[in-house]
Amino acid sequence: MSRTIRSRALSGVVVRSAVVALVVAVTIVAAWWTSTPPRPETPDLTALAQQWTALHDGPQPYSDVDITWDVPITMSDGVVLKANVYRPSHTGQGPATEPLPTIVNLTPYTKLLTNLVDSALAVPGLQPTVMDLVGRINLSGTEFSGFEDLLHALDGGTVQTVLGIDRKLLRGGYNLVVVDVRGTGFSQGGWDTLGAREQLDTREVIDWAAAQPWSNGEIAMSGGSYAGINQLRAAENAPAPLKAIFPVEPGSDLMRDVVAPGGGIGTTFLPLWLSNVNQMKLIPDVASMLNGTFDWKWFDERLRDPNTNFDLLAQALLTPSLEDVPPALADALDEGSPFRRGILGSPQQVSVPTFVYGGWHDIFANSATKLYDAMPLPETQKKLVIGNTYHANPGAGTGSPGAPPRLDVLQRAWFDKWLKDIENGVDDYGPIVVWEQGGDWVTLPEFPRSDAVHRRVYLSADPSGSTSDSLHDGSLVQHRPSDAENLTVAPGLTTICSRDTAQGSAGLTAFLDMCAKDSRIAETNALTFTTAPVTTPTVVSGPISVHLNTIHDATDGYWTVTVNDVSPDGTSTVLTTGQLTTSMRAVDESQSTRSPSGDYTAPYNPITLDSMLPVTPGTPTPLDIAVIPTQAVLKPGHRLRLDIYAANSPKGVPFRPMLNNTELKPQYLALDPDNPSYINLPSTVPLP
Repeated sequence: MSRTIRSRALSGVVVRSAVVALVVAVTIVAAWWTSTPPRPETPDLTALAQQWTALHDGPQPYSDVDITWDVPITMSDGVVLKANVYRPSHTGQGPATEPLPTIVNLTPYTKLLTNLVDSALAVPGLQPTVMDLVGRINLSGTEFSGFEDLLHALDGGTVQTVLGIDRKLLRGGYNLVVVDVRGTGFSQGGWDTLGAREQLDTREVIDWAAAQPWSNGEIAMSGGSYAGINQLRAAENAPAPLKAIFPVEPGSDLMRDVVAPGGGIGTTFLPLWLSNVNQMKLIPDVASMLNGTFDWKWFDERLRDPNTNFDLLAQALLTPSLEDVPPALADALDEGSPFRRGILGSPQQVSVPTFVYGGWHDIFANSATKLYDAMPLPETQKKLVIGNTYHANPGAGTGSPGAPPRLDVLQRAWFDKWLKDIENGVDDYGPIVVWEQGGDWVTLPEFPRSDAVHRRVYLSADPSGSTSDSLHDGSLVQHRPSDAENLTVAPGLTTICSRDTAQGSAGLTAFLDMCAKDSRIAETNALTFTTAPVTTPTVVSGPISVHLNTIHDATDGYWTVTVNDVSPDGTSTVLTTGQLTTSMRAVDESQSTRSPSGDYTAPYNPITLDSMLPVTPGTPTPLDIAVIPTQAVLKPGHRLRLDIYAANSPKGVPFRPMLNNTELKPQYLALDPDNPSYINLPSTVPLP
């Protein structure tokens, strides 16, 4: 490995460890969850949540944790994965001798990072100091309240559950196996990103962990993001030892989540993510270099594939024409390719108890409610919590009065139930607990709410009088407008200051309230359509579809829509979002849903080369744009707004061939009474 590569990799570790040392450490006073009064036939869930927190934060059966480093696990094809094995122990007496249930975590982010987080958590006095600092920060009412929202991941159990090692959980009587997936960390092989071989590895690691003498054969899985996706894939027709999973911010349909939502390549998150993983996989095992056991096979494999998946990203951004599509891009645009099969989950095959945490503005927000609904499990065996969070701050807002317990507390209760057969009442939790945007935490028996009805709300060119800043101030009305008009919107860069940018950056720009919590800057280059103020609390619950009648000067186009809550002071806050490349507008009826009226509620665009449809300049072209499902409440005096853009930079842009075809020309929204544009909105009461 060259000095330059080593320098880059090691400098990355230094930066990450410094950040971890600053922000890790999570111990919070007992939290409780309150909601509507419990059903008479069920336990008091508030009291149960307090019990779970007290158990997790109180004295544990074991006083310490024993670690065995870099344990080799040989896969069926001969590739050796490396694992750190954590076992509960009594101080000075070695690891527990009795077999215990075991938790498995497979990560591409190198278990060295996990160890750094764990080491920081173990520094005496650091946790109380950091938590005291977080507790003192109060940025509400300032332009940077979003920064405080990000910090509150620290008191939501995020660090232990997603990034590090929950030593309280282990000292409570669990083993933990943290494994570098093949081609990452210290493991051999090439990185097979969520592919068939990697999925087989996961199952072989589960079987290996179940067979160890220190394991009782009962296995659970933990971790967030990529590790959460791995859990879901392992739980599909799960191997016998796997008894429960607790995925945090997992995705299920990655093509629509982050790779190419609506046919536009993700240009914010994907480069950052690929760069991080590829840098971290080049960090060598320094200890083995010092003791003479360095793995030269590992070294050779890293030299042969230093930048996995960057060929796909480069081809998507640089290929000028569809006439000769390079292999990686062709695979991305082929539903039957190994790449597409690897990034598409099958939640309908999940067969073990599953507790999912997601965020309304997470990069995988599109998947959260859909995978919950698809899992064929009773509500006692599947749970869903969705916070008002980004990918960078899962768990923020939990652990406080009225909120769900912290993530580490919920995970402990879930594993105690399904691996230790402890009747702690967690199977009565929820089953769905979500932050209702614009309101507070609510508990639902199902999602969407059964009283949310999809209704057309039409786009009208008539001014709503709610804004003077947007490119065009239009209205959302109950009745089909009588006048025809063409409105023009051109690609622009105002979406740099937007919640979509915050979402696409995993929350890194969410500290800027004037962008992430207020769309008025972005709306200066948007067509806006706004209702009259609502007079009664109006809940929006479920998937949303936007039908637009469009016209193009070019042979392709790109459309982005957001659904916003507009407060009486004019603040326009994005609730959810959707986008679509015009040539990718084909709809697969077999995977789409419609409301009783026949309008789409969730159109499914295949996003393939074979399904592309031509765009004829000057000819009306109808589009049905899928918008991420959400739950929100409009308070009296608030309005609902639909924003329409001709671009979404930097979150995403069309694949380069389609971008070339758009020629970045203006696009037109044709408001035609005979072919109206509308939003099919699920609400508990009709909008005014």
